Amino acid sequence: MAFASTRELCLAARTDGYAVPAVNIVDGLSIASAVKAADSVGSPIILQTSVKTVQYFGAAVLASAAQAAADAASVPVALHLDHCPQRAVITEAIAHGWSSVLFDASDRDFDTAVAETAEVVAEAHAAGVDVESEIENIVGVEDGVGSDDPNVHFYADEELVRVATETGTDLIAPALGTAHGLYKASPVLLVDRVARLAALTDIPVVLHGGTGLSAEEFQAFIDAGVSKINISTAVKLAYMHASRDHLAEAERAGKWEPVRLFDQIGSAVEQAVLQHIELFGSARRAAVPA
Repeated sequence: MAFASTRELCLAARTDGYAVPAVNIVDGLSIASAVKAADSVGSPIILQTSVKTVQYFGAAVLASAAQAAADAASVPVALHLDHCPQRAVITEAIAHGWSSVLFDASDRDFDTAVAETAEVVAEAHAAGVDVESEIENIVGVEDGVGSDDPNVHFYADEELVRVATETGTDLIAPALGTAHGLYKASPVLLVDRVARLAALTDIPVVLHGGTGLSAEEFQAFIDAGVSKINISTAVKLAYMHASRDHLAEAERAGKWEPVRLFDQIGSAVEQAVLQHIELFGSARRAAVPA
């Protein structure tokens, strides 16, 4: 069974007033755990791979692991390449069947960003792959990609929508006041900007930097029109803290059983994903195949 379309999942979410969780995974264990969590409550899910993860494991390995998890589930599963400024990696993901790719052109000047986004869209659409576009700076560095300067590239709402429309972009990742990683101070959230963008276009709006927001803040973004919310740091912390805790106990008890370590990590990732599914209102939203 093919992966679900990221764009179609997000269009359905926008229509029905929820957001699809887009979970950054790091290996086969986190892939299986994230899909298991979504399947247990009937939620669609988007698995996201970073450039570093693709380069470490290889596109074929990650695609196979994601496909195996999707085939075993009764909910739609999409596979998305997150924050990728590297055209060669995008080409590799497209060739291996990713549902969608995020072309991160936020480090390019405006004209270059627009021209290259159009080229990526043409390449991806020829293979039936959706494109998420980011030409503005979202604060924070994630897996070596990003910037801590919020003022490098920021455009008018109308300009952002015009570019997305003209390039054929399937999803927009605008600057919304959120940041990648853990917040050092309360962010100034641009919920009103989502509402303005949603009034200008039907193209799904994506929220990056979701870890750390409150339930009320998530709901405000969803009510305004966000239909895909990225969660990376919360899942990474669940994974690493479970590893740390298990290894500390193994050291104390003198019992070293890798499979029990995997069980503890998997359970922690599942719980983190389930918490965000509940926050985003996506449980019981998946169409279960007959």
